[in-house]
Amino acid sequence: MGKRSTGRKLAMQALYQAEIRQLPIDDVIHLFLEESPYLEDTREWAIELARQTWQTRAESDEIIQKYSIGWDLERLNIIDKSLLRLAIYEIRYMDTPLSVVLNEIIEISKRYSTDDSPKFINGILGNYAKDECSQASPKN
Repeated sequence: MGKRSTGRKLAMQALYQAEIRQLPIDDVIHLFLEESPYLEDTREWAIELARQTWQTRAESDEIIQKYSIGWDLERLNIIDKSLLRLAIYEIRYMDTPLSVVLNEIIEISKRYSTDDSPKFINGILGNYAKDECSQASPKN
């Protein structure tokens, strides 16, 4: 698994821990990521992704709420919510190709979440990308 793939997985785990333990993200990063056995580049990428995603979670949560029709944000599986926040942050603020973000997040959900999660996450991110990303891109 590459640096970014592993970093996404670690960032998701940090976001999950921050949410479940109700701790500041920097506390979780200190406890969970800074001393992890991963390569320094991977840890740095995961830390940056987790911090930035956490800082923009209110904005991401509005998007998640908009596209998760019929689901209250509090009812969402915390792993799914963490993955959706990560994906939305990366789509909005990083130059990672959309297809890479979608594929990686779906793969992580297959491994760490419920059987229904990949379809649910794909539906939300697919609709979000169709509405928001295609308008900003001349690739249509």
